[in-house]
Order: sequence, then structure tokens, then C-alpha cells
Amino acid sequence: MTYVGIQSQIWKNNTNSILLIIAFPMVLLGMVYAFLYFSNYYLQHRYEQMYSINEAFMNTMPAVLIGVAIWFLIAWFFHTSLIQYATGSKPLERRENMRVYNLVENLCMTQGMKTPRIYVIEDDSMNAFASGINENTFSVSLSRGIINRLEDDELEGVIAHELTHIRNRDVRLLIISIIFVGIFAFLAQMVFRSIQFGAFSRRNNKGNVPIMLIALVIAAISYFIAILLRFGISRSREYMADAGGAEMTRKPYALANALRKISSDPYIEAVKNRDVAQLFIENPEHEKEEKGFSFSSLFSTHPPIKKRIELLDQFA
Repeated sequence: MTYVGIQSQIWKNNTNSILLIIAFPMVLLGMVYAFLYFSNYYLQHRYEQMYSINEAFMNTMPAVLIGVAIWFLIAWFFHTSLIQYATGSKPLERRENMRVYNLVENLCMTQGMKTPRIYVIEDDSMNAFASGINENTFSVSLSRGIINRLEDDELEGVIAHELTHIRNRDVRLLIISIIFVGIFAFLAQMVFRSIQFGAFSRRNNKGNVPIMLIALVIAAISYFIAILLRFGISRSREYMADAGGAEMTRKPYALANALRKISSDPYIEAVKNRDVAQLFIENPEHEKEEKGFSFSSLFSTHPPIKKRIELLDQFA
């Protein structure tokens, strides 16, 4: 891998964040325009009705952009609470575990970083993640299993990995992608439920079913495009965080040992949203994929953990 400096990586992630903020609404507007175009085509042939696509699109666009802005702002300002709910994490008190606080604070002091909030997930499996959009909301979450089952130098390596995500601004980029992918997932689900349970599934509204099917197909395609955009963030961020964590602790072998242990039991039962799983140091869904080839593995948010361990062993 080509070496990328810290400031270059931060600039790259900040730029990608801005591009994602622009790209996702554009995809959503494209979805709306495609729906208007194909539904107009259907109406023209079935009922000999037609409307101005451009006029309808211009009338719809403000409502779409306002809706996206409201969704984004709510998720942006309440992301901490939403992620805590989605992962089952809660604040870890200093008096409850001085060991973890000492490891985090010592690493932050050596890097000149503000100490992030520390959360714990009450689960015996081993995993961890970082989140936040600025210094006031940055946090590191550790499962109870990873705290209890890793040695000090191994846990230090995991924490250093997560602090590197914060330092590189990876976490902000990921949260933006999760917010927007959630919009497309919600729209696709809403259309599907409308077809299955709503008024459009009744006999007297059978003429509207093709329009809803058009909407479902377009929503599914848009969701797939959103997944590709999220994948475009690049899995190299995990390699960068591994390298940064190894450099921070000067113990690449410790992080490699930690990843070996984590790979044996990374599944966190409390996670309620699979999209949030991409924040973790190891996405448990990918462990199933690494046992054999699968199409979904092409769009994994994490590189194979075996390759990550091999690179760390080379550092060591």
C-alpha cells in the first residue's frame, strides 16, 4: 500500500464527506425523475394521460430536498443517541474500569488528542468501534468481552486503531454514509409495504400497481447505487487505522494478536441495525463470507481480517 500522511488522509476524508453530501441527494433526485418519467410513460399508454415531466420534477424537487435536509439534520444532531440505541452501548464510568481509561488517556496524551467519550456494550463477544462528528461527540465503544478477554497491550492496540479512525476523520465520513443509505432503505421499504399492505394492493386500485412496481424497482436500484457510493469510501481506511494503531503503540504484534482473538467471536447480539456494523473494528457478517466466495463479499466494508493480520505481522 502507498503511504498516505495523516494530514493528507484527513483532507481526503473531509473532501469525501462533502462529495457524499452532494452525491446522495443527487441520486435521490435522479430516482424521483426516473419515477416521473416511467410513470408518465405508463399513463400515456394506458390512459392516454400525460403531464410535463420537467414541470412535475421542478415542483417536487424542493419538497425532496427539504425532506432530505430534515432527515440529515435530525440524524446529524442525534447520531450519538441513535448509535447508542442501535448498538446497545452505554457510558463506561471511570471508577468502573480505570484500566480502560488509563489506556485511552495515555494514548491520547501521546498524540495530543482530546480524550473521547468511552462507552461499553454489555456483550461477551469481542468488538469495538469509534463514532462522532467532532471533538465534542467523538467516542470509543468497547464490548465487555473485548475488555475482559484481551491483554493490556492487545486492548491498547484496539483502542489505538479506533483513535486513528477519529484522528483521520473516518468516523464522520462513515456516519454521513449511514445517514444517507438509511434514506434509500427507508424509501424502498415504504414502497414495498405500500404494495403489500396499502391501498394500492386492493382490487379497485389494480391499475396503480404497475406504478408502484416502477417505484419499487427505482428505489431498489437507487439503494444499490447508494451502497456502491458507500463502498467508494474505500476499505483502505481499515488498513490505515491498523497501520496508525501499530505506529501509535509501536506494538503491531499486539494488534495482530487482538484481531486473531476478535475474529473468533466478533458477533454483537445487541446490534439492531446492520448498517451500523460497518463502524466496528471487524464486521461480523464478513466472517461468514470469508469462508467462501459470495457476491456480497465484493461490497464488504472491511477487508479480510486475515490480510490485515498478515500486514501487521510484516510490520512486526
